[in-house]
Amino acid sequence: MSAIIEEISAFLQKGRAKNVKALVTEALEANEDPKEILNEGLLGGMMIIGEKFKNNEVFVPEVLVAARAMNAGLTILEPKLVEVGNEPIGKVVIGTVKGDLHDIGKNLVSMMLKGAGFEIHDVGVDVPPEKFIEEAENIGADVVCMSALLTTTMPAMEETINMFTEKGIRDKYIIMVGGAPVNQNFADQIGADYYTADAATCAEVAKKAITA
Repeated sequence: MSAIIEEISAFLQKGRAKNVKALVTEALEANEDPKEILNEGLLGGMMIIGEKFKNNEVFVPEVLVAARAMNAGLTILEPKLVEVGNEPIGKVVIGTVKGDLHDIGKNLVSMMLKGAGFEIHDVGVDVPPEKFIEEAENIGADVVCMSALLTTTMPAMEETINMFTEKGIRDKYIIMVGGAPVNQNFADQIGADYYTADAATCAEVAKKAITA
């Protein structure tokens, strides 16, 4: 890994968006491979933050500023990635289920998935089952992620999975669930493919599931 790409990763981990932006521009001018800037600089740095977050070495604010720095670098890099035809590893539809307006957990998961190389389609909060299905079908998603923070909204996850089944499209998607009140038992009961306890694990599991 070149020194400049290492620097991009280091500044990203510190959440220094301006430096990341400037270094990505510099790296492109120095003819660094856009894919390497992405994979080793931006995504590499974000994965390190994800790992630290999982181990309680950094907390939500640090993850958010690192993600902001990653997005700043991505805005510079994206046009170049389109030129070289860089494909995302998969497409994800993510949202908080019907009746639930919480979005911090969902946003963290989105950032970690983006950091793992996924293309993210965030359908927001209070999302009815039809909306998950419509978006997944429209974009040709690989993964559908559902979040709930209230015990009262957990049944909406089951409702959504049942609707996928009724429409005969359940097997097309990897369905993942998470959120404070959700656990493995519940995920098994409602027929989800995966449950993960935190955002960083979600990104790892999704990556493994899609490349398996």
